[in-house]
Amino acid sequence: MQIKNSENINTRLLQDASDKVNSVLGKLPESAIILGSGLGILADQLGDARVIATKDIPGYPPSTVEGHRGRWVLGNLGDKTILAVQGRIHGYEGHPMDVLAHPINILASCDVKNLIVTNAAGAINRFYAPGDFMVIDDHINLTFKNPLFGNNVENLGPRFPDMSAPYDREFSAKIMQIGQELGIKMHKGVYVGVRGPSYETAAEIRMFDRIGADAVGMSTVPEVIAAIHRGMRVAGISCISNMATGISGQPLSHAEVTEVAENVKGNFLLLVTRFLMDS
Repeated sequence: MQIKNSENINTRLLQDASDKVNSVLGKLPESAIILGSGLGILADQLGDARVIATKDIPGYPPSTVEGHRGRWVLGNLGDKTILAVQGRIHGYEGHPMDVLAHPINILASCDVKNLIVTNAAGAINRFYAPGDFMVIDDHINLTFKNPLFGNNVENLGPRFPDMSAPYDREFSAKIMQIGQELGIKMHKGVYVGVRGPSYETAAEIRMFDRIGADAVGMSTVPEVIAAIHRGMRVAGISCISNMATGISGQPLSHAEVTEVAENVKGNFLLLVTRFLMDS
C-alpha cells in the first residue's frame, strides 16, 4: 500500500517500516496476534518461523517490560500462517499515543485484516478468579488519551470511526464457544484501560466497578482504537492474572502476573490455537 503524506503521522516512517517488515518476513497473513505479558509462548509454537526484531523496524521502540521479547514472528499454526507480535509497547514506558499506534498501522499497511489482542488483567468482577479468561466485550478508555488525536489521514481511516462494537461479535462468540468446549473457565466482560505503571488504589477499583468494568489493565485500548480506525476486525482476550487491589487483600506484583500466565499457558495455547486455526 502506498501511504499518502499527512501532517499528523510520519507517513515516510510508516512506509519505511512496512517495507522493512515485508522485506524480512514477506507478505503478511490476514491474521495477527499481539501477545500480552507472559503469553508469548504461542510464538514459540510456530513452524517454519521467520523473525524480525522490533528494534530493526523503523520507528518501533524496544520493549522494556519483562515478558515482551521485542520481536515479530511469522510462522505456521497447523495449515494457517499467522503473525505473532511479541513486542508490545506501553504508554507507561514513556511513549506517546502515535508510537503506540505505530505497530497497528504497520500491520494494517501490510494488509493484515484480523487482529487478536491479548493481555494480562486484574479482576474487578468478584466472580472471576486468577487463571480465568475474559473475552473483551467492550472497553473504557481511562488513559484519557486517543491515538487518533490530531489531523486525520483520510486514506488510512475515517475522521470519526464508529466504536459501537470495537470487538467483533462473531469472533467473540467463537472464542467463548471454543473455551467452553475445551472446559476452560470463560467470561465476557468490559476491560478498563489505564495508564499505569503503578497499580490501582482500592478506591480507584471501587470506582471502576461502579462504572461497569470487569477487569483492568495498562495496554490494549490504544491498539484497538487504532485498529478500528484502519478497518480491522478485532478480538480481545484477557488472562485474569490477579484480583485487583482491595478485592484479594494481597499486595500486587508483576511477578504474580507472569506466574499466573505461566500456569495457564496450556489453556491459552489451546484456546488461541483453535480460534486461529478455525478462523
